[in-house]
Amino acid sequence: MAIVLSAFALVMSQVHVLSHDWLVDPIREHARVVERGEHEIALENGLVRRVFRISPNAATVAIDNLMTGEAMLRAVKPEAVLEIDGRIWNVGGLKGQPNLAFLRPDWLDAMTSESSAFQFKRYTIGATEAPFNWKSTRHRGVGVWPPKGTALRFEYSNPSMPGVEVIVYYEMYDGIPAMLKRLEIQNRSTTAIRLNSFKSEQLGLVEAQSETDSFSNWVLPNFDAFSDYSFNGMTAAGANKAIHWVTDSDYKTQVSYNLETPCVLESSPPLGPNLSIAPGQRFSSHRTYELIHDSSERERKTLGIRRLFRTFAPWSTENPIMLHLTTTDPVKARAAMDQAAETGFEMVIFSFGSGLDAEDVSPANIAKYKAFADYSHAKGLQIGCYSLLASRHVDDANDAINPKTGKPGGMIFGYSPCLQSQWGVDYFKHIKTFLEQTGFDLLEHDGSYPGDPCASTSHPGHEGLLDSQWKQWREIADFYAWCRERGIYLNVPDWYVLAGSNKTGMGYRETNWSLPRDQQPIHARQNMYDGTWLKAPSMGWMFVPLTEYQGGGSAATIEPLKDHLQVYEQHLSSAFGFGVQACYRGPRLYDSPETKAVVLKWVSWFKQHRAILESDLIHVRRADGRRLDVALHVNSQLPEPALALVYNPTNHPITEELTLPLYYSGLTDSVSVHEEGGESQNLSLDRNYRLKLKLTVPAMGVKSFVLAKSM
Repeated sequence: MAIVLSAFALVMSQVHVLSHDWLVDPIREHARVVERGEHEIALENGLVRRVFRISPNAATVAIDNLMTGEAMLRAVKPEAVLEIDGRIWNVGGLKGQPNLAFLRPDWLDAMTSESSAFQFKRYTIGATEAPFNWKSTRHRGVGVWPPKGTALRFEYSNPSMPGVEVIVYYEMYDGIPAMLKRLEIQNRSTTAIRLNSFKSEQLGLVEAQSETDSFSNWVLPNFDAFSDYSFNGMTAAGANKAIHWVTDSDYKTQVSYNLETPCVLESSPPLGPNLSIAPGQRFSSHRTYELIHDSSERERKTLGIRRLFRTFAPWSTENPIMLHLTTTDPVKARAAMDQAAETGFEMVIFSFGSGLDAEDVSPANIAKYKAFADYSHAKGLQIGCYSLLASRHVDDANDAINPKTGKPGGMIFGYSPCLQSQWGVDYFKHIKTFLEQTGFDLLEHDGSYPGDPCASTSHPGHEGLLDSQWKQWREIADFYAWCRERGIYLNVPDWYVLAGSNKTGMGYRETNWSLPRDQQPIHARQNMYDGTWLKAPSMGWMFVPLTEYQGGGSAATIEPLKDHLQVYEQHLSSAFGFGVQACYRGPRLYDSPETKAVVLKWVSWFKQHRAILESDLIHVRRADGRRLDVALHVNSQLPEPALALVYNPTNHPITEELTLPLYYSGLTDSVSVHEEGGESQNLSLDRNYRLKLKLTVPAMGVKSFVLAKSM
């Protein structure tokens, strides 16, 4: 339990700075704007503070971690950097800082504005803004949209570019040490301008590692940033395209002999956008979300990241129970819908390979699937479809052109259509038509845009290579916003969460579902344990191969379900126990009264404890196939603040005393422990908020315990 003790010690070390814990306690302070004399203004919320000097130009002059008392900013940088018509323009900023290793307040009065930079004109205070509307049509865990907080709007102009106005937006939120930043460019001049590239954020932060030598893996500041400009990955880190940690060549006093310390955070697209902004038009950047940590301990940091995504993508807390149908045969499909409704499932998807074609908007196809939608809705079920987007070959005229070869192919998934080709224009038109006219509630969008640039100069939606990535990303992001505004659920195996998608893969290797069926539940619990470091349970899906998938034959599948009921129940207890919805892929959910009873048992159990099961997971013990493994959920704001499931993967009973870390549950002294199907007992926590629980779990079995305040 060394890690738990470390986390506890780190949390307790902050008590002298902050009297409450934002990851446990209700919100104590709200975000606000504070005017600090004639020349300064600040955004703060009791957890973090960002201070701006607004004369002789506007610049961030402090980022303070109020949870630890740490000053995180060491150097003043421009608030944005633009390349317009081939020339670099700074937006705001101050020059004359004598040493970039630290920023003394008494230096600020002597610092000056760069004459060629865009100059600060005025600021306005307002409310937080939603980038798009969210129509919530199903159960969700949390979600206020937009998040509550306050906003600052800084306006800049430059006499060398009359009529061009740059607006930089900042938002800070209640109860989370996070900020947002984005920019707009408004062209009120009489001529077009070309935005070649931009940096919407540039922060000179205190380095986390100070070394003379060169390193390939530097320790970065305890400061995370995320962006909606993300693709080609199932995690925020893997899909990151806009957030960059770079060196600071102006920082001459750093210890690194070759000035290689990564101590500047920048947010910018890797290519372009190279957009022409016509008179009267406005450009809006991507959105950058910044999170300041109060600890370097892994669980605590990732709890903060999970809170961030629930705050800025609350649709990701929608977590419907889904059957992935492998047939569109009317008799079989309606029988499966009947089973889904009877067992408490909430959604049916015509899965990949089922035969549905969402690009077919012929009257006959629309009528066929509208009838399915009407039937499912009458049963209280939502209904969805599958469509493959980018990882496919259309034709040479519409595929993305590889800039290295001048031909299609060689892209991230081999061939890929360009979303700004005529095919791309028609594709989105057809998908929207299908969803609207059938009344479908979900789109599983496979092979979403992975970031392929396109060197074509003949596609109608982009000019050439340099604007192709931005415009394709904008196309897919606008489509996902369109879906959010209509309450259409989005399963997307790519990290578009901040752009509107609901769920991506929890993280698994598809070929593992061809392993012998008794190995699969252990793999599944490993995948969910690993995936929930950076995702809430509702943010990732798992898989249950009721029929053959990726090979393996009869040894890998659960069908006939009644003949492999123990393994089926292990899948159900594992997925529902982690709060994660799986793709139950097959033509039916049960094939006997006994099978139906098992499905009903776990669905009803999940719904009974849904709020806590969809809350954060604390990582106690990963499945290894030899010992008991644990799923522990916590939420200090619920009547059931903790729930633990203990799994036995072996063929013999195991008796063991487990230690459950309950700090983040808000439980402090005595705890009521109620075993499912048994009696309650009151037990005491130790001074490190840990519960020692002795139990016996039968072979291949699971036990669950609700933990609450003792009466």
